[in-house]
Amino acid sequence: MSNKAKDPIGIFDSGIGGLTVAHAVKKLLPQESLIYFGDTAHLPYGDKSTAAIQSYAVKICDVLLQQHCKLILIACNSASAAAFELVREYVGSKAKVMSVIEPVVDFVRENFAESCVGLIGTKQTVQSNVFLKKIDHLNENIDFRSLATPLLVPMIEEGFFKNEVSQQIVDTYLGHEALKDIKALILGCTHYPLIKKEIDTYYHGKVQIIDSSEITAKALRAYLEFNNLLNSTGEAKDRFMVSDFTPSFEHSTALFFGKEIQLEKYPLWE
Repeated sequence: MSNKAKDPIGIFDSGIGGLTVAHAVKKLLPQESLIYFGDTAHLPYGDKSTAAIQSYAVKICDVLLQQHCKLILIACNSASAAAFELVREYVGSKAKVMSVIEPVVDFVRENFAESCVGLIGTKQTVQSNVFLKKIDHLNENIDFRSLATPLLVPMIEEGFFKNEVSQQIVDTYLGHEALKDIKALILGCTHYPLIKKEIDTYYHGKVQIIDSSEITAKALRAYLEFNNLLNSTGEAKDRFMVSDFTPSFEHSTALFFGKEIQLEKYPLWE
């Protein structure tokens, strides 16, 4: 085990959606210490400009680097689309930088060549065309379709899911012509694993649901294993920071992470 192996893993998102990724990482790697940063003062990132997201991401990375994170995971598709390359250049050799996009693209390449694959996500993620560009670059003859689904994030964050109304909204989006005849659907937002059951209900199990949180956690573990950075001491200490408290956030964290967690307020901006 290398000297850096005991250092924490940093994970950030605009708010609570990335907690689905953090939860998947913790489930797979319980011995690792996590530092999660939710930029709740600026959520959601899905309707922010690229320049704004890049500014937020760099400032959050400064916080995570101050905590000596060995790896920084951008647990937000919008931030991954807008700021991954900039963040990787900014962080340099201080830490490995991962996003939730590259592992999913690799999974699609390995499992869905010559197939029709769909994606649902925020306007920022879809309009960036980041998935389209990366999947086209694979040259695997993949027919890629995408659809912006902006109502899903506020619906999930307000707790309006697992009922008839949420199922109707999900069904309306998934019935869109853009997603016709797909063999797999990428959940292009880290909120969406919470409505995976509703999505699967619509498809009756006939379309594979690609959950970026689980795939990213496996890719992260593979990287740590290959680079001798797994923490084998079992002395895990997790911290959860937010740039602002919102009325429903503390309750929602338990929903996303699977248990009650203690939040630290760490304002980055006045």
